[in-house]
Amino acid sequence: MGTAVARLLLSRTDRPSTLILADRDPEALASAVGGLPAFADIRTVTCDVSDEDAVSDLFSAAAGAGRVTRVIHGAGVLGPGVSVAETEPTDFDRVFAVNARGTFLVTRAAARVMTAQGRSQEDAPSDRAITVIASNAAGVPRHGMGVYAASKAAASAVTRSLGLEVAADGIRCNVVNPGSTDTAMQRDYWGDDAAAGKARVLGGDLATARLGIPLGRIATADDVAEVVVFLSSPEARHVVLQEIYVDGGATLHA
Repeated sequence: MGTAVARLLLSRTDRPSTLILADRDPEALASAVGGLPAFADIRTVTCDVSDEDAVSDLFSAAAGAGRVTRVIHGAGVLGPGVSVAETEPTDFDRVFAVNARGTFLVTRAAARVMTAQGRSQEDAPSDRAITVIASNAAGVPRHGMGVYAASKAAASAVTRSLGLEVAADGIRCNVVNPGSTDTAMQRDYWGDDAAAGKARVLGGDLATARLGIPLGRIATADDVAEVVVFLSSPEARHVVLQEIYVDGGATLHA
């Protein structure tokens, strides 16, 4: 999903002068860069978003490259896929470390850097944006996904609370809540029988109170990227503190 966002950013007329990609996996970073336009100034930083020092180093590198105007945060991990009663505290801590703590550390660091840099004379009003990719699981109970859902709800809440605090500085914070999207994480969730797993997601599963997807299709990463990039762009200059669901109607916007 991050690669789709980066590709779309670089295709726009308001593309960033420097794009910094971060991931805890150096090989994943190299692969992502290989699929992006060669003419762009693309830099990579290996970063575990649950590590405060690593996030600090990431934003030091970003600030050193110039003005930080757009931050898009999409790091996330799935839970163990069992009920809350069966979840071990170690799994809870692992999921919250990335999905909740990581979002807190990244958005806090982004806001601090943007606030310290201040507005330049070239800045349009509200042209700086922090956009977090959470999940539609944040808004509804999910069987076997309680810890994941809770971590994404926490990510959304901290992002929008921060957004309220920095809006006066012209920094816009918004959340995108994708539904089932064709990514590696989604395919892992389908299990060994991918076709059956996909069918359950599309058609719903009464045994686990899953509603299915009314549009009848799994989202692509580009579907989500379009909304993420819009929220990060000048065209969304008056959009702030929002949660936008990109899930084909799966949650009925509950």
